[in-house]
Amino acid sequence: MRRVAHARPLRAATAASTANKRLHSAAAVAVVGVVVLALAGCAGGGASAADDKTLRVAMGSPGEAQIRVWESVAEQFEAANDGWKVDLNFQDDDMYQTIGLPNLLNGRNAPDVYFEWAGNRLATRNDDGFVADLTPFVEDGPLTGVLEDDQYGAVTADGRILMVPHIADVTNVLWYNTEILDAEGLEAPTSWDELLEACDTLAADGIVPIASGNKDLWAAGNWLAHLVSRVVGHEEYDKALSGQADFDTPEWKTAFGYVEQLAQHKCVNESVNAIDDNEGAQLFFQGKAAMHAIGSWLVSWAIDEAPDLDFDFVNLPAMPGEADPDSVIGVITGYVVNAKSGHDKQEKAAEFLALLSSAENTQAFIEAEAVPVTATASASIDERTIRLNSLLSEAPVVISPPDTGYDLDVADAFYRSLAEVLGGRTSADDAVTQLQEQTSK
Repeated sequence: MRRVAHARPLRAATAASTANKRLHSAAAVAVVGVVVLALAGCAGGGASAADDKTLRVAMGSPGEAQIRVWESVAEQFEAANDGWKVDLNFQDDDMYQTIGLPNLLNGRNAPDVYFEWAGNRLATRNDDGFVADLTPFVEDGPLTGVLEDDQYGAVTADGRILMVPHIADVTNVLWYNTEILDAEGLEAPTSWDELLEACDTLAADGIVPIASGNKDLWAAGNWLAHLVSRVVGHEEYDKALSGQADFDTPEWKTAFGYVEQLAQHKCVNESVNAIDDNEGAQLFFQGKAAMHAIGSWLVSWAIDEAPDLDFDFVNLPAMPGEADPDSVIGVITGYVVNAKSGHDKQEKAAEFLALLSSAENTQAFIEAEAVPVTATASASIDERTIRLNSLLSEAPVVISPPDTGYDLDVADAFYRSLAEVLGGRTSADDAVTQLQEQTSK
């Protein structure tokens, strides 16, 4: 049975958006017939335009290719619904994830449909009254038959379907450069000892073993959170991050000790905590690093920026005495209908999301290097992406990244502690003790 311990980290954004951050520009989002709202135009006091005939849709920018698909879906919806307009609001990812979406939801023209992550963020929106119950639309309405019933499991609370899932991402695996490993006489590591041996061999030859850009804390934090969860077990991981158990235990210190070993064996670039995720990926793309720990969006990113790169992946190498040897770390993202929109607009929003998930538009997203949950295996999907989807769907345990499944203050403290150990600035024992103190305040 597949279990979701709460169920791409926040700053990974929508599928392939990390790869396309450089594409954020006004020109990328301007289209005839689709109004793109600026944040300043949406903010301000007053109630939502809950009952007009404009469907407002908000998200972080997914990049030019996917924006064109969204524009097409908006045009299809307008053609099928006389008198209705669609306003698409694409924001910078980091802005959307922090102040952008809350400002929009509390603004004068709040979105009727908005992008969100399953887990703690979705639960918070629900608690704040911004999540409509989609159950009636799924059981007997526009969303009937769009997804299989079990695909709503991670986005259902108290019998209410809170979101239409759109993308399911493995948020971290270990990518490797096939040519570098072959030249060094190495196999892709599948155990902890093999990983440390590979680090020693590569570092001795002047090659960065594992590239990481952890300036924003999530990139290595996501990878190391999975590592730690493998050692303490998903239940203890969940309890500690949820505030129901202590971090300062022998098991957590043992887990952090493995992160300390990564630093001791020079497994990551010395600049790990000084560069961002884009810069970390460039070390891998340029052949300066043999491996890179990041999520499934790397496939489209690498194809775009390093088309000649021969690369593949393995799941997190097996840890000594681990509790969950086959766990996968991943998230579900999708679209929420605003509970503060009028009933007619909620129904139209459900129609829009059903249209978004049509076979034609699913194929268009695939061609734009995103793979919706409605997609089936086809020649147009990179085979590595197919294997990643299988890895996620077949996992006995799915671990949630700290910054989507849990309180953000706890996640930030956890990520900072991991970064201190990975950077060689703090011992494992001290980091766990400090983490306990920070999260107990």
